[in-house]
Amino acid sequence: MKDFQLYQQILGLVEPWQVESVTLKAKEQEIEVRVVFADTLWACPECQKRMQIHDYEERRWRHLDSCQFKTIIVSRVPSVRCEEHGTQTVVVPWAEKYTRFTRLFERLAIDVMMECSISGSCELLRISWDEADGIKQRAVKRGLARKTAAVMPRLCVDEKGMGHGQNYLTIVAQVRADRTTVEYVGEEREQESLDGFWKSLTAEQLAGVEAVAMDMWEPYVKSTLAHVPGAAGKIVHDPFHLVKYMNEAVNEVRKEEHRRLQGQGDDTLKNTRQLWLYGMENVPARHAKRFAEVKELNLKTSRAWAIKEVFRGFWLCDQVKAAERYFGKWYSWAIRSGLEPVKKVARMCRSHLENILTFFEHRLTNGPIEGLNNKIQGLIKKAYGYRNKERFKTDIFFHLGGLDLYPAQ
Repeated sequence: MKDFQLYQQILGLVEPWQVESVTLKAKEQEIEVRVVFADTLWACPECQKRMQIHDYEERRWRHLDSCQFKTIIVSRVPSVRCEEHGTQTVVVPWAEKYTRFTRLFERLAIDVMMECSISGSCELLRISWDEADGIKQRAVKRGLARKTAAVMPRLCVDEKGMGHGQNYLTIVAQVRADRTTVEYVGEEREQESLDGFWKSLTAEQLAGVEAVAMDMWEPYVKSTLAHVPGAAGKIVHDPFHLVKYMNEAVNEVRKEEHRRLQGQGDDTLKNTRQLWLYGMENVPARHAKRFAEVKELNLKTSRAWAIKEVFRGFWLCDQVKAAERYFGKWYSWAIRSGLEPVKKVARMCRSHLENILTFFEHRLTNGPIEGLNNKIQGLIKKAYGYRNKERFKTDIFFHLGGLDLYPAQ
């Protein structure tokens, strides 16, 4: 088989396209494959009306490497003039319009960038940073354009800090049995940040929302109430954040008591911060004896920790009514404790009880989106941070959007 016949089959070319020649350029470490076409009538790429050739443009595309050599496809591409759409370049079968890479090369580049940093991908693929970024942006644009308006019953909303300072993004994720995907990325964490997502949905999609997990951030609550039908019974305040608030309350009690005891020359609570943050079942064996001794002492911190542990049991209730009774007893104990940080959290939970109890109906938490946030943090580390917010959004959708990124074959 001759070399041009080999590349004819490798590229999958059919009439009117055919390989004319294959040239090895050893000095440039390239193989140049020249493709020509037979005389034929061409169609406007936009309206598909038959047109005569108006002009030609010679173009080059990077293809998959042949052994260690770059493979470059070169072809004179005809242009046609359409009365409706003006002058249009004919679409070639091996590449998408306006790109300098073949479809197969872009598929490979997408797979490599999924696994590597963009700088590492550039080194492996032997392309520039701008070329790699262009492939990624086209992939995300392609994937978003292919998305269809489907009902998303279970959603999570959370913010993600971008670098230092009060620089946030609002993230909305869809939770499904097989995976969680990012559906929306908005700037800042204001009500308008989430409004943009709800406004992008159809009436059918809004009505199909069954549960939305979020923390008690007021702008997100207001946005959801304003746009989602029946949102009062669909908002679920995340258990993780509420238990976190209780842990912080325990730590506040410990710090205050430690300062008081130290003033009396008592170091009982010294180096115990982490111990009080453990759940009873999670205390490491090496700390078990020490913790057993200190928690049995008549300390305010011991009482705060016990209240926190009982609050964790609240989430194990199996029905809404049982959870409501459990909370009532816990709340009474927390308020009578005399521990201001604990009382503050108890009152906060009481004021949001309606959307805390929805957990026992929907069984939805922000755990899935917290997992995504960890992956987003991994992207930040891999990229050594982002100076451009739009590129940060692109990377989030590229890696975590569950999009169909590949060029059509």
